Amino acid sequence: MSVVEQCACGASHGDGDGRVPGRPTQADAEAAVRTLIQWAGDDPGREGLLDTPARVARSYRELFGGYDEDPRAYLARTFEEVGGYDELILLRNIRVVSFCEHHMLPVIGAAHVAYLPRDRVVGISKLARVVQGYGRRLQIQEKLTAEIADAIQDVLNPLGVGVVIEAEHSCMTLRGVNTPGATLTTSRLAGVIRDDPRTRGEFLRMVRSA
Repeated sequence: MSVVEQCACGASHGDGDGRVPGRPTQADAEAAVRTLIQWAGDDPGREGLLDTPARVARSYRELFGGYDEDPRAYLARTFEEVGGYDELILLRNIRVVSFCEHHMLPVIGAAHVAYLPRDRVVGISKLARVVQGYGRRLQIQEKLTAEIADAIQDVLNPLGVGVVIEAEHSCMTLRGVNTPGATLTTSRLAGVIRDDPRTRGEFLRMVRSA
């Protein structure tokens, strides 16, 4: 059973996943940005904004690059020569950069990802890439936490997985209730990290020391 706190932006959660077929062109995206600039009350034809639509479209392509990759693929290459290592592996403070799917505002924080290997391990950079791959999509934090943990559990088949994410949601720190500094914490635990009290306690102590 995972520990999940209330969604920061307070909206209902949709179940949509992945990209809708038929991606618009770069020109379509730039036209949409020009419309938003006009809607905000400015002139997209003035000097300072002439190149803004192209810049925004390019930045969105990068920020939402998770739609163009399969994060699970990063876990495909593993190593079995672990010298008998049978303790927790924890990568702390993986930077999370995502966007709230309700307001398309930034969600920025850190993920702590752990697993207890059964007979193989994965390169540590691949754990960070899994976080980035799922993070660079329109998301809610609860779903992001579950996606990361489920990918590691399904592909590596470890004895246990633990994922904790702590993040600040701009949808509530820059607008709405305007509460700067408020962070949302979510977790997803599986296997012995969930079911064994000693392993669970060890994982949580290691995360708290981050």
